[in-house]
Amino acid sequence: MAKLYFHYSTMNAGKSTALLQAAHNYRERGMVPVLYTARLDQRAKGRIASRIGIAVEAEHFDDTTDFAAELLGRTVDCVLVDEAQFLSQDQVRSLAQLVDDRNVPVLCYGLRTDFLGNLFPGSAALLSWADTLTELKTICFCGRKATMVVRVGACGTVERVGTQVEIGGNERYVSLCRKHFSAAMTAGLVPDGR
Repeated sequence: MAKLYFHYSTMNAGKSTALLQAAHNYRERGMVPVLYTARLDQRAKGRIASRIGIAVEAEHFDDTTDFAAELLGRTVDCVLVDEAQFLSQDQVRSLAQLVDDRNVPVLCYGLRTDFLGNLFPGSAALLSWADTLTELKTICFCGRKATMVVRVGACGTVERVGTQVEIGGNERYVSLCRKHFSAAMTAGLVPDGR
């Protein structure tokens, strides 16, 4: 029985690596996975890339993508979606339709919250609609589980206002536990652990 999965975490927890491993497992068994990544994240130029150095080609999705319609008539054994926080509620329902109507497993990987601690729309929809929720874990500098992320400016100050979506990596975002996220948002600086 196919399911809609949401694998979520902060940055640097291995979401893309886990997605690429799942795609490899399907291909190794002669099956056809279809991989998607958000068009707005152009850092990998049409590829899903992991920070550990592996990458594969992927199809893009944007706010106009209708997954059920796009995959109609195609051989699909599994759909894997990277950067799933950028999905809309309608797109999550379209992915659920693939699961329910075509018995195709859909595995979504993405951030749960933004740099202010608010849910992304796609993540909120997946938390509501997914059959299986899995938290991928990474750690704060203090060793606790990191559950939040802060955005930092060029001079290292924590940004407390701004648009929800701004593409960036380690140069712009730091994963923290809730305690150090709260401290960083109050002080305007990321604690350094010393």
